[in-house]
Amino acid sequence: MKLLRTFPWNATSIITAACCALILAHQAPAADCESLSNLKLADTTITVAQSIASGSFTPPGGKPLTDLPAFCRVAGVIKPTPDSHIQFETWLPASGWNHKFRGIGNGGFAGQISYEQLANSIRRGYATAVTDDGHEANGLDGSWAYRHPEKVIDFGYRAVHLTAQTAKAVVKAFYSDPLQHSYFDGCSDGGREALMEAQRFPEDYDGILAGAPANYWTHLLSGGLAATQPLLAHPEAYISDLKLPAITAAVMSACDAEDGVKDGVLNDPRKCHFDPSALLCQGEETSSCLTAPQIDALKAIYAGGRDSKGQEIFPGLMPGSEETWGLWVTGQAIGQSLGYGFVSGYFRYMVVEDPTWNPLTANPGEVMRLADEKTARILNSDQSSLTGFVARGGKLILYHGWNDAAISPLNTVKYYRSVRTTMGLDNAEGAVRLYMVPGMGHCFGGPGPNSFGQLGTVTEKGPKHGIFDALEGWVEKGTPPGEIIATKYIGDDQHKTVQMTRPLCPYPQELQYKGSGDSNDSANFSCGAPAAESQ
Repeated sequence: MKLLRTFPWNATSIITAACCALILAHQAPAADCESLSNLKLADTTITVAQSIASGSFTPPGGKPLTDLPAFCRVAGVIKPTPDSHIQFETWLPASGWNHKFRGIGNGGFAGQISYEQLANSIRRGYATAVTDDGHEANGLDGSWAYRHPEKVIDFGYRAVHLTAQTAKAVVKAFYSDPLQHSYFDGCSDGGREALMEAQRFPEDYDGILAGAPANYWTHLLSGGLAATQPLLAHPEAYISDLKLPAITAAVMSACDAEDGVKDGVLNDPRKCHFDPSALLCQGEETSSCLTAPQIDALKAIYAGGRDSKGQEIFPGLMPGSEETWGLWVTGQAIGQSLGYGFVSGYFRYMVVEDPTWNPLTANPGEVMRLADEKTARILNSDQSSLTGFVARGGKLILYHGWNDAAISPLNTVKYYRSVRTTMGLDNAEGAVRLYMVPGMGHCFGGPGPNSFGQLGTVTEKGPKHGIFDALEGWVEKGTPPGEIIATKYIGDDQHKTVQMTRPLCPYPQELQYKGSGDSNDSANFSCGAPAAESQ
């Protein structure tokens, strides 16, 4: 009785204590991390199961990651075929798990584990996983695919799907509480993977965020070959990266004010009808003008890849993005751009199977037909029907930067339109959204606001106010996403001062300046109905 007098418990106190004890019990893992090394999963070998203390962690071959919560690191290999070697990592918060799983996409030809994205996920309480897609290489190297058809399948779709299944089994074994929701976040090849999951494996994820998807893979690279041959195959037509600023300046002079404000950003570049002939050199060639062959090459890039009959293979790049073409299109010299590298790697090792194949002399139409025949079923995720995914309540958000120099933003617009046509407007509106991002390059960067919650980026309002959180709200609360505020930081460094904010509008709505006020402040813009040509 003396004990009771010292600690005066009442009915409310007892209930509260019991609830707290229950909550703590549910937060505790069902198994210790190291015991997961004994987990038996189909075609899978667990190679690492270790508890990592909070603070910093240096992953294999990577840079130190800081500000991490304590987590369980599980790594392993999945071998669905004798020629498969799919490496994956699953990280699980030791406490504070939000009962969600986040799968992470790759970029380029994949070949690496994205530890930074794993870290971003567990900082926000997600159990998370990523795979190398079945091979080890840098993202520009396609040589691993040479005469390895099963590895191409692993890269195409199998690795991401099996990693999702395996990671969920690890999550189930580690936590006492059940998994409530699963999400996927990827851009570029990761966007292709995202759509592959929605189309081919609709039960893997409840919500999918797909950025700048390389989903029409065979035509993306065939079109890239056709569009850049006039630029690269003829030295007199080659445009040095020193001339790119002059092209962008001419485009902006012609079109920047058309959206109501001169800010170096075209809200919708489709409305810009810039004529490259305005840059024709009137005398000696300089860095501020183009020769006639260079003008023809520039027009071909805008027009996109076309076959011998003039039919479009893949849409072209948008005016206003030219200053970024040095990395993706022109390179510092002929044959040194990333685009040239991807075209070469794909056709040499996956399609033609000839390491000496030359992009400068190839016939785009012929290699496109061969690419479709050999790899379209494996690599393309361009199906417009998402019936299985939508039927189980899945939600998909697409986004693409208008200044993307790697993958034409028009491809994503075309895909979104095809989904609306195939599924019907009502069904599509209930499950699919598209956001076109003015001034953003490939997944990130560019002159416009480009941080809006994709791939762990943070908006001005903080980490819970971006596009990924809008996706979660749609899945979990049924709240359709509307305007999303994007942020541009000085130097595109999220640790620096905010330079500009803008709303992102659900397509086909378009961004409109209100006519007054600071054009760097999102409050002075709104989303409105599009003009007819923008539909």
